[in-house]
Amino acid sequence: MKHYQAVVVGGGIVGAGIFRDLSLHGINTLLIDKNDFSSQTSQKSSKMLHGGIRYLENMDFKLVFEALHEKNIWLKMTPHLTREVPLHLPVYKDSKRPLWMIHVGLFIYDLLSKFKNSPFKIKNAHETLESIPQLKAIDLRGSGVYFDGIMDDAKITLEVIYDGLFEKNAEAKSYMELLDVNISEGLNILKVRDITNNTIEQISCDQIIYALGPHTDAFLKKIAVYRWQNVLLPSKGSHLWIASRDLPIKFPIVITTKDNRVIFVIPHEDFVLVGTTEVEMDGDFDNVIASESEINYLLQAIQDYFPTLNLDRSHIISTFAGIRPLIKEDGADRGKTSREHKIFQPLEQTYVIAGGKYTTFRIMGVEITKEICHKHGIAYNEDLSLNPLRQKSIVLPFNWKLPTQEELITICKKEFPTTFQDLVQRRLSISNRRMWQLRAPETNFDQYFSANLLELSKYIKMTADDIKSFL
Repeated sequence: MKHYQAVVVGGGIVGAGIFRDLSLHGINTLLIDKNDFSSQTSQKSSKMLHGGIRYLENMDFKLVFEALHEKNIWLKMTPHLTREVPLHLPVYKDSKRPLWMIHVGLFIYDLLSKFKNSPFKIKNAHETLESIPQLKAIDLRGSGVYFDGIMDDAKITLEVIYDGLFEKNAEAKSYMELLDVNISEGLNILKVRDITNNTIEQISCDQIIYALGPHTDAFLKKIAVYRWQNVLLPSKGSHLWIASRDLPIKFPIVITTKDNRVIFVIPHEDFVLVGTTEVEMDGDFDNVIASESEINYLLQAIQDYFPTLNLDRSHIISTFAGIRPLIKEDGADRGKTSREHKIFQPLEQTYVIAGGKYTTFRIMGVEITKEICHKHGIAYNEDLSLNPLRQKSIVLPFNWKLPTQEELITICKKEFPTTFQDLVQRRLSISNRRMWQLRAPETNFDQYFSANLLELSKYIKMTADDIKSFL
C-alpha cells in the first residue's frame, strides 16, 4: 500500500494552492480529483481577480484588504494570465448610490489596497460616454472608475498544479475517485478508484485535506467516520459569453440591476463576459447549467444599459454556471453572506476547507499547510508560495492564437490534459464550436484535430467520435 504524508482531495484552485504549498515545503503530497482538474467551480467564475468592492457594504474590510493584497500579488506573478483593467461604474439619476457615495467607496477601496491599485477616477457623463459610447445616456450623471484584475481562472489553477509537480515529492491524478476513508493506527486509509480503468486500490496518508468547494457537504456525508453536518449555503452563479462585435465595449462595466444586484460586463478580446446571478442551488452539482430565467435576467440587465444594441438570445455564444461554496450564517441571505473561508477538523488528521473566494486561494490554506509542516518537523516559509510559477501555458488568454500541430502535441505532453474535452476547453480555451468559428474561422474544427488523431491519442483519451460529438 503506497503511503503519502498528505493527500489533497479536490483539484480546484484551493486544492491546487494547498498541493503546491505542501510540495514546495518537501511534503510528499498527492492531489486527486474524480474529474479533470479545474473542470468545476474554478473554471466557472467571473474571471476576476478582485478585492470585492461590493463587500464594502457588508463591512467585510478584512476580506477586501486581504483580497486586494492577493490580487496585486497575482497580477505581478502571472502577467501572462492576468491583466489590470479599469472598471466603469455608471451612475444615473435614480441610482441607489449617488456619485459622491461612489467617490467615498472607491477611496476606501484604494486605501485598503495601501494605494497599490492604480488610482480611481470620477468621470462626468460626457467623459463616461466618450469611453463607452454605447451606454444609455438618458439621466446619466457620470461614473466611478476603479482598477481590478481579470484572469483566465482555469489556467491559473492548472499552472499552480504544474508548479507543484516540479517537486519530486509531488503527484497529481485526475479521474481518481475517493470511495471511502477509515482510520487505522493513526493513519488515514483511503479506498480509491481509477475511473479510467475501473480499478480499486488502497493508499494511506498521515494527513488528508478536503478542498471540495460546493461538493463538501454531499461528499463528506458519505464518509461514515466523519459524521459530517452541512456547513454550506450553495449559491449558483450563471454567465453569458457574447461576441465583442455585438457588444463592442473597450472597458469593463459594473452595472446594477433593478433588484440591486451587481453584474459585471467584461471584454476579453473576441468576447464579452456578462455575469453573475445569485440563486439557490440544489440538484446535480457536477453538471450545472444556466437556467432560462437566469439567461433572461442577464439579457434584460444588459438591454437596460445598452438599449440601442438590440441584444437578444441569438447573440449569446455560450453560457456557463458555477456554484459558490458559501458558509452558512444565521439570518444572512446569499447576497450578504460573507466570502470568508473556514477550516474544520472532523478528526485530528483531517482538514476540511470551505468558503472563501478565488482571489484569496493562496493564503486560504496557509493555516493548514503550516500545521502539517510543523507536524513533519519542517519550518514553514510563506515566501515559498510567492515564487514565480515555472511553467506557462502555451495558449494564453490575452493574445489567443490557434496552436500549430506541433504545439498541440507539446500541450498534450506537458500540460497533461486527460480527455479531448479537457484539451479543447481548458488548454485551448474553446467552450464550443461556435466560439471556435469566431476564433479560428479559417480552420475546420474536425480536420484540425483529425490531422494528428493517432499521435494525440497516445497522450489523451480521444477518438474520432469525440471530435465529431464536441458541442
